[in-house]
Amino acid sequence: MESELPDIYCPFPQLSNPNVGHTRDHLDEWTRNTGLVHRDSARDRFVQADFGSFVGMVYPTADSKNLDLVADWFVWLFLVDDQLDDGHLGRSPERVRDVVELMRTVIGGSAPAPLPDGRLPAAVVALADLWERTTPTAAPHWRTRFGWHLTTYLTTATTWEAGNRAAGVVPTEETYIAKRRHTGAIHVCMDLIEIVAGIEAPESIHNDSRFIAALEASCNVVCWANDVYSYEKEQVLGEIHNLVHLVRHHRGYGQRQALEHVCARIATETERFLAAEAELLAAYPQLSWMLKPYLEGMRSWMRGNLDWSRQTPRYNPADVSQYEEPEEYLEATVLGVARD
Repeated sequence: MESELPDIYCPFPQLSNPNVGHTRDHLDEWTRNTGLVHRDSARDRFVQADFGSFVGMVYPTADSKNLDLVADWFVWLFLVDDQLDDGHLGRSPERVRDVVELMRTVIGGSAPAPLPDGRLPAAVVALADLWERTTPTAAPHWRTRFGWHLTTYLTTATTWEAGNRAAGVVPTEETYIAKRRHTGAIHVCMDLIEIVAGIEAPESIHNDSRFIAALEASCNVVCWANDVYSYEKEQVLGEIHNLVHLVRHHRGYGQRQALEHVCARIATETERFLAAEAELLAAYPQLSWMLKPYLEGMRSWMRGNLDWSRQTPRYNPADVSQYEEPEEYLEATVLGVARD
């Protein structure tokens, strides 16, 4: 599909982390130990996606320990997202309400109680491990923001998207764009820049309109590029939560025109990021030691996401049959909710 796509403007350099090989090995061990991936069909698909490569592209300066940590977060987010987007759970939010509450308990800093069958879903076990490894040395305001972003991701993905699917509601472009930054968990990933870079951005920076503009623009670029690359696969699966699909639906555009429209909007958001970045650095020269790595992290996310999207088989519509039979790759133990 790549040869058919319009160019996506991205003026940032291509980078990669030298610790990717170690992280691939770590991911294999961690997903087995937590029970997130153990069936052969699920592991084959997991290995093909090559999340180690992805995390190395979007966090190119992370040391080995932090790269392993953010890679684990990636895998957790992707596997939970696949479960929530799958047909039977993606339309039945009540089926996952209990396990989402267990996750919220972990995020709140408490130990989750087992489900009535005495077990904890693998996603909850893995989240508890991630939370314990991520938050102890983080500033309280960072933990609060990170927890809110993670909780908002879970509730938006399980309530808003599922409600739309169940009711046949096609959201407006404006509503979708605002929600997309949460359903894609990109705020969670951007928060992790502070952990990887070993920096602590004060609340005054997070509340600055120029920082907000840079962060919002970079998040939009990542999410919309993902929509461009996953569009054809999601069309086969009947997924409406995709900006290209919504542009076609609401504006009456053909496929090529809609793709070009979204790619043009990505370019506009990239320019908005660059303008906000320049204004922010000019306004706070005394904080350049902290702002530069943060902004570089946003740049790496925009570039790395694009590079990985171009090479991963995850969005290849030729392989869409793997998604049409989700029992072939989804682990029921991840959320502890079996298929009917």
